[in-house]
Amino acid sequence: MYMVSPLSSQAFEDEEGMEEKIGLAEEGKQKETPEEGLANFNEGRQYSNLSPLRWFRMLAEETHWSFVFGVISVYGISQGLGGAIARVAIDYYWKDVQMVQPSAAQVYQGVASIPWVVKPLWGLLTDVLPVLGYRRRPYFILSGLLGIISMLILSLHSKLHIVFALLAIIGGSASVAIADVTIDACVAQNSRCHPSLAADMQSLCGLSSSIGRLLGFSISGLLIHAIGSQGVLGLLSIPSLLVLAVALIMKEVHIPNFAYGEVFQKFQQASQTMWTTLQCPSVWRPCLYMYVSFALSFNIQEGMFYWYTDENSGPSFSQETIGFIFSVGSVGSLLGVLLYQNTLKDYPFRGLLFWAQLLSGIAGMLDLVLVFRLNSKLGLPDFFLAVIDESVSQMIGRIKWMPLLVLSSKLCPSGIEGTFFALLMSIDNFGLLTSSWAGGLLLHLLKVTHTEFNNLWAAILIRNIMRVVPLVLLFLVPKSDQNSTLLPADMLDGNDNIEAQEEDIDETKDIELVSLVNKT
Repeated sequence: MYMVSPLSSQAFEDEEGMEEKIGLAEEGKQKETPEEGLANFNEGRQYSNLSPLRWFRMLAEETHWSFVFGVISVYGISQGLGGAIARVAIDYYWKDVQMVQPSAAQVYQGVASIPWVVKPLWGLLTDVLPVLGYRRRPYFILSGLLGIISMLILSLHSKLHIVFALLAIIGGSASVAIADVTIDACVAQNSRCHPSLAADMQSLCGLSSSIGRLLGFSISGLLIHAIGSQGVLGLLSIPSLLVLAVALIMKEVHIPNFAYGEVFQKFQQASQTMWTTLQCPSVWRPCLYMYVSFALSFNIQEGMFYWYTDENSGPSFSQETIGFIFSVGSVGSLLGVLLYQNTLKDYPFRGLLFWAQLLSGIAGMLDLVLVFRLNSKLGLPDFFLAVIDESVSQMIGRIKWMPLLVLSSKLCPSGIEGTFFALLMSIDNFGLLTSSWAGGLLLHLLKVTHTEFNNLWAAILIRNIMRVVPLVLLFLVPKSDQNSTLLPADMLDGNDNIEAQEEDIDETKDIELVSLVNKT
């Protein structure tokens, strides 16, 4: 939620649905009879015809109302609404309160996203390390307290040292990452218990997040104009309070006398399987491309934000205008999903990624048009072009991200699908982190400052060129279409020995390798 890049924030929403599907597939290793499958199918069709209110009531009755409350609180309010507001508020906090240069703000943005890069660690902890007999509740409590303390520190200290400010923002980011991965585990668990409702639960997660983000961006500018960025950051402690409430009311089974010694054996076994898989050319080659494609797409959004709000060189957009631009951008992201789902999902990986990467570089030229004010010569207002720019960029970014999600899901070996998918998402997020730091360095070298934007055009041009450089490594991506199997047969069927070893340990302990690390 806090200080993540636009692409990475939109990515989390897609990862939620994809990882839940992967986790469900892994949990589905329990054999389902044809009669059970038909019953689940018919039941799912019946639920799909319910009105929205009855649909919510049905989910609350079948899964327990505390679960529905938890999903809405974490996905909708904490990650969706709060994440959108935080993105705008923290930009203004760095600019107006800390008065840092855009290059520094860009680097800080990358640093603050580290909790999402190491998100597999949070998933590992919540899955294999219960506290006082509970796997989920203690981590919701940790998340809530961390978020409340971090946001109040930022809000109440007007002259907070920049190091402590950065630590507080990192704490807020970790708070949301921990809550996210914990509720993911709850979703995976309920999907296993109620397979006919798996799609409904994913719809609830996606719907909550999308509505929350759209609403958050819509009101972010108004809130900052009314109470300032620090006041808004103080309000962001409310989502963390809701996470605390989730911890108190969430229905969870107590685990007495947990055998911690067996956790290490499970972890060691999963780690060995992941390392063996990463050494396979069919896996590491696409992973390398995914990392490079994100890392070389230099993120200079802080430079653009400072220019957007500058009274002398830029268009001097107000807080309300900035929030509206981002809200329309989120609509463009949703359009990208619809376009992919209805038109592009059956195209080969290599061809689709080629055009997405190329269009990403071309679309970036809209920033050049805006910075050179060429739109004014055509009678096109700055605001209108900025809205188009944000919408097109978000749409293309989503189209690029969707096949990478599918590609990642097909690189996961049998037996540790959820864990390995989370690892791949961490690699992608590390690419985004590299992109943010590289963008900050670029802004610094070109002397783009708080008030000096003469070389901003050069930063944009270099970024656009770098966006198409990964095309030279496109040969690392498989030629096959998105419905093909990518892993060798021995990796797809090679979980028999693993499962046999797990049975020797003690099946009653229920260590969830499915979502060892749900979400990245």
